[in-house]
Amino acid sequence: MSTPAPDPATTHDPAPAITPTPTPAPEATESLVETDALRDAVTSRSNTVGDIITQLDAWGFTVNDTRFSLWSVLVVILVVLLVIVIARFGAKLARAALARVTSFDPSQRLLGEKLITIAVWALALLIGIDLLGVDLTALAVFSGAFGLAIGFGLQKTFGNLIAGIILLMDKSIKPGDVIAIADMNGNEAYGQIRKIGIRAISIIARDRKEYLIPNENLMINQVENWSYSSRDVRVKAPVGVSYDSDIAKVEELLLQATFEVPRVLMEPVPKVLLMGFGDSSVDFELRFWISDPEEGMSNIRSDVLKRVWHLFKENGIEIPYPQRDLNLRDNDQLQQLVAAISQRDEKAD
Repeated sequence: MSTPAPDPATTHDPAPAITPTPTPAPEATESLVETDALRDAVTSRSNTVGDIITQLDAWGFTVNDTRFSLWSVLVVILVVLLVIVIARFGAKLARAALARVTSFDPSQRLLGEKLITIAVWALALLIGIDLLGVDLTALAVFSGAFGLAIGFGLQKTFGNLIAGIILLMDKSIKPGDVIAIADMNGNEAYGQIRKIGIRAISIIARDRKEYLIPNENLMINQVENWSYSSRDVRVKAPVGVSYDSDIAKVEELLLQATFEVPRVLMEPVPKVLLMGFGDSSVDFELRFWISDPEEGMSNIRSDVLKRVWHLFKENGIEIPYPQRDLNLRDNDQLQQLVAAISQRDEKAD
């Protein structure tokens, strides 16, 4: 039995299938820091804390496909605090370890502390960036502009940092050295270096004034270091005696005065020099050495001169008063003055 052929008039093609147009998905936004893993880990342990974190993460805004939320800001603050604590603790441990090394001198120890501190802070910063999962490419433009601004603004700071490291490496300046300095009025003073910092060195003068001098100034200006290769410093004390004095006895008493002051060194040997013949005195200069300039210069000179005074008194050596010769020109007015004085003296008699 054959199947009748379909009637072409009544035959219709099946309707084409309508393919639904896909709805475009919303653009994905990236968080400033990767906090999803931390949020999931906390949520898996405590649903209550997870709900709080979800609510904090919901409070935020989006800028250029970057999500800023209260939760991400809180994570950044916590990581920054953690980095600071780690860096400070690591630097403290490094300083304690270097303090136990007895083969280092003060400058080498201080240089090691600075280098290790810089390395610890750099490592802590890298750890913090890794913990936050910061996409550095997203901050490339901002970091470039910020780095340029920092480069101009902190140029002197970095220059002083490098200058301080160089000073410590060549050991020209180190903590404990006594150097001569000049204040803003141009008055020269001296002080002991207490600390070499990132920006400046701290110098304490004898009057307890503390001077902060930028490290670059010590690199480009002349520095008078009294304890660079030796701590011995020579002190000069001028002394004048009468022309009637025995100069051999004077020299003996001046040397005795230096020997009786404890801070004066016996080597190099103190010396007494005859410097010249003044208007009213024979001028000597007493020169002696000390090894502790940080304890003061004027006070040791005062101690020696006080001992000289007592020895001169005991041995009849005279320290003369200033003497001046007055010459008067002869004229009529002078003769009248002399005559008037003579008449007054005669009436008085």
